[in-house]
Amino acid sequence: MKRESKQKGANAGAGKDLAAKVGLIPAKSEVEVLKILWKDGPSTVRHVHDTLVKETKSVQYTSTLKLMQVMTEKGMLSRDETPMKHIYMPMLEEQKTMALVLEKFLHSMYNGSISNLLVAFMANEKTSKKELQKVKALLDKLEKGE
Repeated sequence: MKRESKQKGANAGAGKDLAAKVGLIPAKSEVEVLKILWKDGPSTVRHVHDTLVKETKSVQYTSTLKLMQVMTEKGMLSRDETPMKHIYMPMLEEQKTMALVLEKFLHSMYNGSISNLLVAFMANEKTSKKELQKVKALLDKLEKGE
């Protein structure tokens, strides 16, 4: 007997980046979930929860479940209910979503000024020489018009 795929989510059958197109910017906790799904692929709530606990913070399983349900309602995730355990998949494209998050951060923390962000970055004690060399190389490249 063939099972029908039951996908839930605002964009389950639509383009994978529709939510990002309408300017949906995930909150910090939502980005943490998305990063796990981008890295590991479609996953259960248990896998996402265990990864969050191991890598970032202590959080209750029910909180992870509720967050992922809300993200599905928002169209950030889709959920395949075909197997016994629900499998969640990201609906937002990683690069575009991270660019939106960065833009939001830039506007809220540095009034949209990239130069102010770079000055703060350069002045930070945690910035390594290797990172500074990468920034310098990028600036040199931009200056030369490459």
